[in-house]
Order: sequence, then C-alpha cells, then structure tokens
Amino acid sequence: MKTTHRLLYGDSARELKHLEKASISLVVTSPPYPMIEMWDGLFQGLDPVAGEKLERGDGNSAHERMHRALDRVWGSLEPVVAPGGTVCINIGDATRTVDGIFRLYPNHSMVGRRFLTRGYRALPEIIWRKTSNKPNKFMGSGMLPPGAYVTQEHEYIMTYRKPGTRVFGTDDDRAARRRSGYFWEERNVWFSDLWEGLHGERQSMKGTGPRSRSGSFPFELAHRLVCMYSVMGDMVLDPFAGTGVTTLAAMVAGRNSVSIEIERGLKDAVESRLSRAVEFGNDYNEDRLRRHARFAAESPQMRYRNENYAFPVMTRQETSLEIPKLASVDKVAEDTFLVGYA
Repeated sequence: MKTTHRLLYGDSARELKHLEKASISLVVTSPPYPMIEMWDGLFQGLDPVAGEKLERGDGNSAHERMHRALDRVWGSLEPVVAPGGTVCINIGDATRTVDGIFRLYPNHSMVGRRFLTRGYRALPEIIWRKTSNKPNKFMGSGMLPPGAYVTQEHEYIMTYRKPGTRVFGTDDDRAARRRSGYFWEERNVWFSDLWEGLHGERQSMKGTGPRSRSGSFPFELAHRLVCMYSVMGDMVLDPFAGTGVTTLAAMVAGRNSVSIEIERGLKDAVESRLSRAVEFGNDYNEDRLRRHARFAAESPQMRYRNENYAFPVMTRQETSLEIPKLASVDKVAEDTFLVGYA
C-alpha cells in the first residue's frame, strides 16, 4: 500500500478550486481564531476593514468580518467534499477587552451557523479540555462578586456531515473499511463528547510577523478524527495546515491527504515533521497495539480474535482491523510526499 500527500501553499479559497470535485472524504482543520490577538495580522491582511473596525473599538463588527474571511474557505469546500463526507473543525472561543469592555467572542457558534446555512448536518460536538494550572488563571475581580469570569479551558471540535450517503459497494471498499476499524476500548474514549488529557502545541517559528508563532492542535486529536471518520485510502484535507499535524496523522493512519497553508514560511517546519514520520508513526502505532494487548490481558471475556495479530478482541468488527506499518517517506515532487507501508 502507498499513500500520497500534497502540500500546497497559497490562499485556501483559491487553491481548493483546483482540487477534484467530490474527492475529499474528510476535512480535519483548525482555522485561525477570530479575535485571538496572535491572528490579528493575518485577518487584517485578508480584510483590512476588520483591522479598522478593531482599531475603532468595534469588536462585534471586527469579529463578523473575520468570520466572513473564513467563509470564503468554507464555501470553497462544498464542491470538493464528497456526498456523505465529514468536516471536523477544531476552534476555540475568544475572550478579549475591546474599547475597555471585556467579553467573549463565540467562534464555535459562528462557525456552526455558517455550516448549517450551507446545508450540512451537525453531528454532536466534542469538547476537549486544555486545563491550565497557572496561579493567575482566575480572572476578573478575584474573590469578590460580581465582576469575575470563568476561565476558558476548552476548545470545540465541530463536526458536520455533507448531505448524501457513502456507499461501500465493492469488495475492495468493504475490505478497506474492515481494515480501518478501531478497538472497542478506543471507541469508548473517542466517541465521548469530552476529551481530556490532550495537550496543545505551540511552535516557535523563524522570523517575525503574524506567523512567528503557530498554535497547533495535538497529533492525538487529529489522528482520532482521521480514524473515526475515514477509511484507509481516503483523501483527507486540511485547508489551514499550519505545521502539518493533519498530514502526519493521515500518513500514520494510511490515508492520503491534501494540505493547504497560506504562509510559505512554515514549509521547512512541515517538511521537517514529515521527514520523521516513519519512526514517529511506527512508535505511535506500536504503542496502540501494546495498549490493546494490555487491555485484552485484563479482559478474559473477549470472544473474538484478530486475524492479523492473533490477539483477542471484543467484537467481530475488530477481527480484520489492521494498524499500518510505515516503511518509507519520500519527497517525489516539490509539493508531494509518497508513503510506503510494509
């Protein structure tokens, strides 16, 4: 088995127009968060009026204009996402003081409204907690009411299904779906609406400007979503690629991918991450197998046996499950990596 991974640099709304129609089975992405200060420069570049509104203290209008900039990308997704395809968007709300007034800017509800008006079906959202132990995390008026406010320690994974039904009509399709299963105990964690124990990443980038820092969601978050909502061989898209976390998750899970990033200055960071995919991915996947082996050893009631690893599993649907083993990662073109599997 081999998978291909394209890394495109440019404006996502334009680059998406060049992708094959209905070719994307899953979108996993985390856009810049409107009204988070580290992204102000990027949004001002996309819409100078948003910056003017912010400078004048009109936070509500600036927030709306920033989301209009993201709308260009959401609109460009529609032709390329296949019927029955899934879109997963990791986003956090923003808290900010504008013109002397503190308030929350609800990014997750703004994104939700836009996808629903486009006809997508909402699936249950996931909250993942980013617990802070900072001693000054409780803000506002301290111990005295009523001016304090709660700490933002979570982000949302908004999940939408494009209308239509995916059909696994051939023997190869059905076999790929069976190989792409996950363990029973993983299902019980992954399909909860509250994820804990995941840690966000922040990478320091060379240079200055709006992308001198990059906030990134954890690899585990992207990998879970890839495994939950796609099968081996599917095409996964990230239109806000950052440092390539979704690309790496697709490689490790045996999926193809297309990633788009507006800032070409992140290219070296992405390629450095992907160059280590074989060692990283095999360590990660072997740990998955070890965790299941420990779980199986403590669960004598298991009735079935996996045909690839000969260890017990809880359900019949896990009997053909296969965890990819990476053999090679090669850059075969300026924008394309090819992954081989053992």
